[in-house]
Amino acid sequence: MSKTDLLIVGAGPAGMTAAITARRYGIDVLVVDDQTSPGGQIWRAVETQAATPRGAILGRAYQEGKATADAFRASGARYEPRTQLWQVEPGFRAFVTHDGKARTIEARAIILATGAQERPTPFPGWTLPGVLTVGAAQVLLKTAGQIPSKPVWVAGCGPLPLLYLVQLLNAGGRIAGYLDTTPAGRHWAALRRLPKALGAGGALLKGLAWKTVLRRRRVPIIRHVIDLEAHGAERLEAISYRTADGQQTTVSADNLFVHEGVVPNIHAALGLGCAVEWRDEQDCYVPVLDQWGETSKAGIFVAGDGAGIAGAKAGQCRGALAAQRLAVKLGYADEQIVIKEAARVQKSLACELALRPFLDAMFRPHSRIFSPSDETVICRCEEVTAGEIRAMARIGSGPNQIKAFTRAGMGPCQGRQCGYTVTRILAEIQNCPAREVGFYRVRPPLKPVTLGELATLDQEEEVL
Repeated sequence: MSKTDLLIVGAGPAGMTAAITARRYGIDVLVVDDQTSPGGQIWRAVETQAATPRGAILGRAYQEGKATADAFRASGARYEPRTQLWQVEPGFRAFVTHDGKARTIEARAIILATGAQERPTPFPGWTLPGVLTVGAAQVLLKTAGQIPSKPVWVAGCGPLPLLYLVQLLNAGGRIAGYLDTTPAGRHWAALRRLPKALGAGGALLKGLAWKTVLRRRRVPIIRHVIDLEAHGAERLEAISYRTADGQQTTVSADNLFVHEGVVPNIHAALGLGCAVEWRDEQDCYVPVLDQWGETSKAGIFVAGDGAGIAGAKAGQCRGALAAQRLAVKLGYADEQIVIKEAARVQKSLACELALRPFLDAMFRPHSRIFSPSDETVICRCEEVTAGEIRAMARIGSGPNQIKAFTRAGMGPCQGRQCGYTVTRILAEIQNCPAREVGFYRVRPPLKPVTLGELATLDQEEEVL
């Protein structure tokens, strides 16, 4: 067992900034992270790649993460990579595994900086080899410099596909086409939110620059795609898509990368019993937080995209605010002094958040992705189809009954890939809002744990 004032889970922009800020107040900090190095998903492998040609390909926003990683390393915070949190008991007693061994950590407070995940978007054929999310493809580019040898198809909407397409072109990759699923007329819905978004004009200009690159490089763009299907025997061989005007097309394909936005990673918060609420503009649940990021459970904070999708800079602000509040709660700083110091951070956060209403309105996913065909596999772990979910939904079942009846959500991912789809199918069948349906009840362990790892807990107690 080890002890610390503050346990931070995750070493992305929010987690690193929280650690840096907490150490400035003299707080004892332990950061656990399931990655091999700091950076999170946004700045993955930034320490080794920022100054290389690959770092230049990934762009300035990626390279800027190196300074934060350097400051984190120099902060004095204890850092344990390759470490997974799988349970927290009141008090707080956290259970983690590292290199095949489990142990406990006693902490006075916890910051969950577990980031976001790509929104699950099941469609026929999405389980075929050769079909990946854009985020997964980008990870391969960041960590291993992997570029598909053949032209790739990208389907989805939002800023990430545009960024990845530009990065892939800069890396020498080839693009067969971009299937833009942004619904027709969505720009009109976003237009009234544009004046406020102009406060974050730099981000808007980046988006326009990406589109300019795609036009200049003559990337084929098919707009208003509403249906998508992948075909193949052992792996992806072709894709079919249909546009809003009814045009149906089938083309050969070796790789298909899909993306329909990101959602907060709320499994840890749910597992700890923290209150969550449905956010219509992002079609997902988010933790209920105060202005500092504290959850309904005293002493547990959420920072970064796990608190609501807003990006790296907003995540850094949220991490700093959580650490500042804890400096007061743990007795390391005077409240009035911290309030003054936090004012600048709160102003920066407000500026970063100004862009979100525009992006949420512009790139809100098409409702069709929440209603896959009956034969589509919803739960990849247990191979449960949408038809099976609908059959159970018609007898009035809730998410947890669906889990018990079909085993959807019982696999290694524990509902991360099927939870929202189950919620939306239930809402559709039962004719009620998704917020009234709820989500799976998340139980420990939060991540898969082997019996061998559990056995090492007894060894730890014997040592103590």
